[in-house]
Amino acid sequence: MSRLITNNHSRDIVGLKYIYPVLSRRAGGLSIGVNFNTNNACNWRCIYCQVPDLTVGSAPKMDFQLLEDELRFFLAIVLHGDFYQQFQVEENQRVIKDIAISGNGEPTSLKAFAKAVEIIGRVATEFGVFPNSHYVLITNGSLIHQPKVQAGLKVLKAYGGEVWFKLDSATNEGQTLINNARQSCQSHVENLLLAAKNCPTKLQICLVDYERNGLSEKEKLAFLKLLTTIKTADVSLQQVMLYTIARPSLQPEASRLAPLSIEVLNAFANDIKLLGFDVSVSV
Repeated sequence: MSRLITNNHSRDIVGLKYIYPVLSRRAGGLSIGVNFNTNNACNWRCIYCQVPDLTVGSAPKMDFQLLEDELRFFLAIVLHGDFYQQFQVEENQRVIKDIAISGNGEPTSLKAFAKAVEIIGRVATEFGVFPNSHYVLITNGSLIHQPKVQAGLKVLKAYGGEVWFKLDSATNEGQTLINNARQSCQSHVENLLLAAKNCPTKLQICLVDYERNGLSEKEKLAFLKLLTTIKTADVSLQQVMLYTIARPSLQPEASRLAPLSIEVLNAFANDIKLLGFDVSVSV
């Protein structure tokens, strides 16, 4: 039996299709992941992505009954079985911190997105996991403008959930380089504001050292300018979460990537705090 550790985010560690456990360094305990993209397909290709055989595409049709059955089964063994003992989880981490819709691609690309969000919320509430634990959608935000996604965000909010919205660069060039995204930075920010209007939203920023260039002054200033603009908008971001890579990328650019130092992250965090944001840093 594998030991559950923070740098092992294997989707099949418990042998289920949709449900997988991770020890999350950002959440600080057990995070129950839900993988909508079982075909390893995403509409972005982030150069730090750890998904094997990543392909361009959307989430496949979901077996909703299987999703519900797996979630019920897994919550039962965590809450009433010997899951923590089997996976050698430390005593201080034996708590469900969140249920996170994440996985091997962009989850909001699921056609019946709102239905899946409702099933997870309903089952977790029945087991008493919600509202004591967080309900999180981790998204690149590229599809937030679609009505089906906004409908899902409203369901997420109804269960006390929140959106973790990815923004790894504040420039078009950086977003193309890091995320291989066709969407402009301006369109992405508009989606961020739309997400925040529909559901409590946190901004997650993964900063990487690409070809030993560190965090450039151009990129840093662009981020601060963008965040200043967001601060004046009629929405509220719950938090800005800064982090860097911790596990090896499985993309062709892997050899060009390195984590940024905690000193660089903390210095940037201090700059963001001066704008009036709550900021967290994870390494």
